[in-house]
Amino acid sequence: MKKILWVVSICTGLLLAASAPAWAHHAFQAEFDQRKPVKLEGKVTDMEWINPHAWIHIDVKNPDGTVTNWMVECGSPNIMLRRGFTKRSLEVGTDISVQGYQAKNGSMRANGSSVTFADGKKLFVGGSNPDDPNAGKQQ
Repeated sequence: MKKILWVVSICTGLLLAASAPAWAHHAFQAEFDQRKPVKLEGKVTDMEWINPHAWIHIDVKNPDGTVTNWMVECGSPNIMLRRGFTKRSLEVGTDISVQGYQAKNGSMRANGSSVTFADGKKLFVGGSNPDDPNAGKQQ
């Protein structure tokens, strides 16, 4: 009987350990505050095409003339490519406007909703806020 209990315990532990990565993936509400919408205008300083989320880094000029670098979380690279982005869309120096929601901890991080380019083209970046009325729409 002890051997069966031991085997069941080991199997249960292995199953729980294998499912940990699924639990680790965050939800919008865990990191971002939908009561803190942000509109960021600036130049792209870096674009990370990594899984599970792509990241846009932009320098935003503050009213006092100082510059703050923001990180904007996007959807996965695959989703972004399907929505019209390419690796050349967000090259360093590209002027963009980003709408999204600031991190709950007040850091210069946001969950992106849409990106507007200087020519007026607007693309959804795959923000995960389920209450965003523009979620999933390409404008």
